[in-house]
Amino acid sequence: MSIAAEDAFKPLARSARTTLDRTALEQLTRGEVTEVFGPAYRRAGTVSAVRLAAAQPLVLTRVEALELRGGNGKGRLAAEFEGDVRAAAVQAAEVFAIFTGMHLCLSGCTLTAVVEGVDGTGAGRIELVVGDVDLIPRPHVEAIAHTAAGTLTVTVTAGEPTGAGVGPGAVSTGLLLNEFHMVHLSRGDQAIAMGPEFAEYTGVRATRLPTGGLLLVDRVITSDGARGVLEGVSYTSEYDSPADSWYYGDTANDSMPHFVYMETSLQAALLMGYYAGPTLTQPGTTLSLRNLGGSARVLRRIDLRDKTIQQFSRLLSTTLLPGSSLQTFDYTLAVDGEPFYVGETMFGYFSDEALANQTGLDAGRSVPSWRAEHPRVPARVIDVAARRADPAAPLCARDTLALIDRVEVIDDGGRYQAGYLHSLREIDGTDWYFARHFHLDPVIPGSLGVESVIHAVQAWMLDAGFAAGMTDPVFRIPCGIEFSWRYRGQFLPSDGTVELEAHIKQVCRETHTVTVVVDGSLWKPGLRIYELTDLAIELADRAVLP
Repeated sequence: MSIAAEDAFKPLARSARTTLDRTALEQLTRGEVTEVFGPAYRRAGTVSAVRLAAAQPLVLTRVEALELRGGNGKGRLAAEFEGDVRAAAVQAAEVFAIFTGMHLCLSGCTLTAVVEGVDGTGAGRIELVVGDVDLIPRPHVEAIAHTAAGTLTVTVTAGEPTGAGVGPGAVSTGLLLNEFHMVHLSRGDQAIAMGPEFAEYTGVRATRLPTGGLLLVDRVITSDGARGVLEGVSYTSEYDSPADSWYYGDTANDSMPHFVYMETSLQAALLMGYYAGPTLTQPGTTLSLRNLGGSARVLRRIDLRDKTIQQFSRLLSTTLLPGSSLQTFDYTLAVDGEPFYVGETMFGYFSDEALANQTGLDAGRSVPSWRAEHPRVPARVIDVAARRADPAAPLCARDTLALIDRVEVIDDGGRYQAGYLHSLREIDGTDWYFARHFHLDPVIPGSLGVESVIHAVQAWMLDAGFAAGMTDPVFRIPCGIEFSWRYRGQFLPSDGTVELEAHIKQVCRETHTVTVVVDGSLWKPGLRIYELTDLAIELADRAVLP
């Protein structure tokens, strides 16, 4: 299976179908989308009104290739046609738009097209190479169509019925928010995403979900709260985790990496805490959202590829303060109604002044790392970057998850004298996650700080020989060990370095597993801002423990 790029468009539905004959194309002209592409293209409460070739006669005779990641990586379609070449370009783009399921986020939507380029009629072949596919400002596909007659540019857009609303609860019966709203909340029109009260936050630094491949919540199904109700609110949301997601390709874990467990649960919580309206109590004040800490544990092992994760969250309390607000939550993640992850967390909304005056975890004092306090203790170095450069090296985080380059090891060092790990890495202001987290407010995700400590421990476990004798070693998140974190600061693109340490706390060896538990901290220059307690990593033999 090919893995999607981190910035790839995430389809709202997927089909195994890659070719369409004339009969299937005619079905699409009648709106029989599920008959062609399958039941995933049906959504309860959403009226499917989309039609192929609604504005002109059908000229496509066969689609010979439908490739979600083809062409330049954003999609490709190859087809045969007979008739008007401009109609062929439009219909090829319409087929691709329907194939991505983008019509599912606007009930009753129809397709409109703009095409430029050569004119003419005839019979031949057309190749559509997608240049852009997105949900804002409205779902659309932009592409270049290549034909023997020449090249055309075409844009197909899905639009709501005349007079229909597009805000919360307005685009689909039974859904408060869907993928369309999530993308708008991440980088678009907040009035569409959250309601007209939030219009002032569009285009300025404000609370948002992450964008691109870090957007890890798709839909809000139910909520028993309302705008202005700031505690005691429960809600259910969902996140689809396709097997070709970028993080499955880049992680050293055998399933979902730890940071995605954290991000998808935290995003589901903050989403509805923000929807409740705490920032609306302080109009005219720029308030940025930051996670302050929490705890969580895995209840059972599950491979989350191609699963829909149900997120059950509760807004427990909101405390409104001048220039800031605090919210607490608890949450449960489940698949098919069976919980696999539980936790609780706190978020804060902070003014510019409050963010500028952060004092870290130690009341503004400069608390050094253990390594800085023991500079003369001999250490050895694990060259993580060199190992990563070997494409055959197993159990190695890569590409977007290349978060550390080297690890200093002091075998009997650290707080518990069981081992100590230290890493320092320069911050590159062009690192991919600054553009994702958040739009107009770039900071390193706290969950990736946690993930970087995990990678240091994984490198140490392999270096220590814990995989020796295992037939098929894999990294996992162990069940039943509660992990907690505290954040009191942020890593900005201009901060220079990220320094981390991990104190080996416990090594538990069983017949086919080794579990390591650590405590850790992360520093920006001069300030300790993250503290991690009981972070656990498991190395298991999958040949024995599937």
